[in-house]
Amino acid sequence: MGAFRKALNLLLSLRTAIWLLLALLCVLFYGAFVMPVNEEFKSLQVVPLFQWLKESPLSVSWWIWTAIGILSVLTANTLFCSIESVTKKRGAKNLLLALSPQVIHIGFLFVLLAHLLSSLGSFRGTAYVAEGTLLTLPDGSAVAFEAINTQNDPSGLVLGWSADIRYRTEGARIERDSIRPNSPSFHNGFGIYIKTVEFRPFPVALIEVSRDPGAAWALIGGILFIAGMTTLLALKVRKEN
Repeated sequence: MGAFRKALNLLLSLRTAIWLLLALLCVLFYGAFVMPVNEEFKSLQVVPLFQWLKESPLSVSWWIWTAIGILSVLTANTLFCSIESVTKKRGAKNLLLALSPQVIHIGFLFVLLAHLLSSLGSFRGTAYVAEGTLLTLPDGSAVAFEAINTQNDPSGLVLGWSADIRYRTEGARIERDSIRPNSPSFHNGFGIYIKTVEFRPFPVALIEVSRDPGAAWALIGGILFIAGMTTLLALKVRKEN
């Protein structure tokens, strides 16, 4: 029971959070120097983090495992501290002021959850496609590229480009869509982006297909974090005035 109490006190300590953040900063600082000069890390741009960790030797990935471990303990520290703070401040006169820091903490936890989900199940791939190309997506459905178009000014200068696409599942036509720069198409969680177009000897488009299951959670976390920060600052200023 004494060991449990010591562990609980450690997780409830603000000093623990500070030391964890300092350790995490040191590990990431090390990684910032290691990653650019090692070929092994280039594939991290196209495969989920945990898939890369599974395939990489520990001598290369040890610092990432260390960062994950520190973040896990930091998550527990944040969660326990938030629960304790809410419990102690249930009778506070200004409940909104008392809960604002916890909203910030919840936003932080949602962002961590988003990174975890992305590290487990994200996908990213690129391909060159021509008119008539049928591209199979990882979920088994397919997208057909029916036309590749450009928008030109009167002098012939290319102002933009787009592609007309049609989704198919087991040979059945589902829906048509159009993709343009900064205007992707989404289907079953996959985003299809058009990067650039070449017309010699025939129209070809560079396409990126990506899936990020943590994107929605990151958005929620960001909104909660900003809302908590804004509310806390506004109430602090109001209280001082």
